[in-house]
Amino acid sequence: MGVKGLQYFMETCCPDTCVPVDLKQMALNHAKAYPDSNATVVVDGMACLRYWYRCQAWVHGGQWQEYMHILQEFVSAFTAAGIRLVFFFDGTVEEQKRAEWVKRRLRVNRDIAKIFQHIKCHKQQPNSRDLFCLPSGLATFSRFALKTLGQETWCSVREGDYEIADYALSHNCMGILGQDTDFVIYNTVPYLSISKLNLGDMTTVVLSRERLCQILKLHMTDLSLVACMLGNDIVSEQHMQRLRNIALASYRKKHREVQGDKIYAVADFINAHRPNSEGTFGVSSLPLHDAEEETLIKGIHMYLLPGQKSPWLECSLQSPETVCLMEKYIPRDILQAVKEKHTQAECFMIYNFIYDGVVECSNTLEDEDEAELPPQAVLYLPVRERIYGLFLPVQPDCFSGTVSVNEWFVFPGNPLKEAVKVTPKPLNYKEDPPDLMALWFRTDPEVKEVRISTLFGVFDLHDFTEELHQFDSPLIAVICLVTYITIQARHLSLEDIDAYLSQAVCVRYKSFTEMQQIRIPVVDPRAVQLGSLFVRGLTYLIAANSACGFPFQMAELMPWRTFDGLLFHSKYLQAHSGCPNEKLLENQPTWMSLFVSIRAVVLEACRRRGTSVHSRPRRLHYGEVRPVDVDDLHGERRPQPHHTARLEFSQQPRDPTRYQQGYRPRLRHSNRGRYQLAPRWVSAAPVPRSGHVRVFGRISCLQAKQRSSCDSAVEGIMFLPLRLYC
Repeated sequence: MGVKGLQYFMETCCPDTCVPVDLKQMALNHAKAYPDSNATVVVDGMACLRYWYRCQAWVHGGQWQEYMHILQEFVSAFTAAGIRLVFFFDGTVEEQKRAEWVKRRLRVNRDIAKIFQHIKCHKQQPNSRDLFCLPSGLATFSRFALKTLGQETWCSVREGDYEIADYALSHNCMGILGQDTDFVIYNTVPYLSISKLNLGDMTTVVLSRERLCQILKLHMTDLSLVACMLGNDIVSEQHMQRLRNIALASYRKKHREVQGDKIYAVADFINAHRPNSEGTFGVSSLPLHDAEEETLIKGIHMYLLPGQKSPWLECSLQSPETVCLMEKYIPRDILQAVKEKHTQAECFMIYNFIYDGVVECSNTLEDEDEAELPPQAVLYLPVRERIYGLFLPVQPDCFSGTVSVNEWFVFPGNPLKEAVKVTPKPLNYKEDPPDLMALWFRTDPEVKEVRISTLFGVFDLHDFTEELHQFDSPLIAVICLVTYITIQARHLSLEDIDAYLSQAVCVRYKSFTEMQQIRIPVVDPRAVQLGSLFVRGLTYLIAANSACGFPFQMAELMPWRTFDGLLFHSKYLQAHSGCPNEKLLENQPTWMSLFVSIRAVVLEACRRRGTSVHSRPRRLHYGEVRPVDVDDLHGERRPQPHHTARLEFSQQPRDPTRYQQGYRPRLRHSNRGRYQLAPRWVSAAPVPRSGHVRVFGRISCLQAKQRSSCDSAVEGIMFLPLRLYC
């Protein structure tokens, strides 16, 4: 992030530029100097995610209650010190940063592949922070988490760093807390390091632009040129390679080689070519090619806040005004409301496709070798199409000039060379989209019902509106997602559904302390992907909630109300090892009753959509899953499966061709370490689950004395000869 090599240079080569500060004393000094204003720190939320997510478990989908506890501690520490916090999150990716965004996403994809290799080899989460990936949707959920904690939170409509620097300067803030050396370059308030922050004594380090200028013998207005010559997110390092080589060659003629001499050489070069009053103006005083000059002018201008000028620019460029790409299709009142909700971090995704015509999604923990589960980008595509269709014209795919949204979605096998064009689609049960003005602005009870049914329609569950009304919002969220995933993925087993649903019930009743006691004996790569698939689905659920005029309170749809990664993983291992449902629900009758109810709704919805749910335990000899100490785990390698064919996702007929071409699940080699699948065709009777006895040939289910009542929910599923079903 930021200027290439500058953080290392300041911390290692010029440690005098890193000034230790006591934030409490800094706040007192600020209050004395400005008695009419609070001591305020602007927080770069995107840069703080790694600092905030200190949960030991991260690969399972996220420890969301623990994460909320960490955020609460963070906010409380600053409040106790008399410091007000204002949080900013990136709300868009500017196209001039797209190349750098793609490069980083592909690099993270390679890291994710290594993470899954580690899991398959060691059956554990990697314990190195170098091989680490934040849980899916963390940035999105963090915005809502902070608002839940009563914090002022904003979402940017342009380059996030620029909005942070501008806000901090114009509001006379005490500092900017982040981890991005662009804040050294902006002529704004002091830049405080999040990586050096100690909440215990409220100390950190200021990376001082003033001291940097003194050491390099530069003016503050030269720093933007330094940043561009070194390379940043806008001006690539390669683009300025020729100019840096000239500077370095000149510097080494006069000085011996030292650590950090590249930055010293750039500073020396700038001083030697400084504009003067004898006819040289701006960057024209530098030995530049035309393309280099144009790039430098744009790069320098990026760092100029309102009212600021640079001696390296002959004239200031006009900042581009916000243009709404889909303006002609949407009422003006809706456009205004969408922008307000976006900037106030109260909605998700809607602003991006309406104003920019672009939606992007970062990396998700997905196994490139997993043949049964489609990537989340493919699986949730129909949801996104229907969300777009609520706002944009719905036209046949073959119609020339069709309105489309450009999607940049990261998943294994997608090279991200260009955006995928996705066309809006109507809701399956309506020919015409609902009235947007009514959804967003009317308050009468009838419209509330329309909002709810429209949201269910986005997930193709409109005919279950009445059944879902008996549950509260968090459970409705779980039912929608688990049903949708089961229907779209096609290969989920009854054990997978039981793991999802039992987790969703148990998480409602467990305290934060109880969550911290959960341990699992091994990590299963398929469960990792299922966890990420669910959490990523929550982001689309809040996008649909935004699009439909907020039928549910956003706080009710958050993962800390619906999901815990370790808890889900433990339920997954238990379900696939043949654990009875009563034990999945920890022998709690109330929990079991709720589980039976939501399970029946999910299975009935799947049945109506023609999706049969089968019992397919994936482990033959797993044994009882129980809490253990992770340090004592040295499990043997599990039996290995033999796969005869790769599964294709032909059941996704609405996917654009580009998505079908981009995703290619690899054929898993027979010697890869995976848990053995239960055979779909059997020659001997399997061990019965939940008290059932199954007779093959002419199939029937005999009810045992201790038959679990929840198994009755699947009696309506069609039975065929010689296959395993529940």
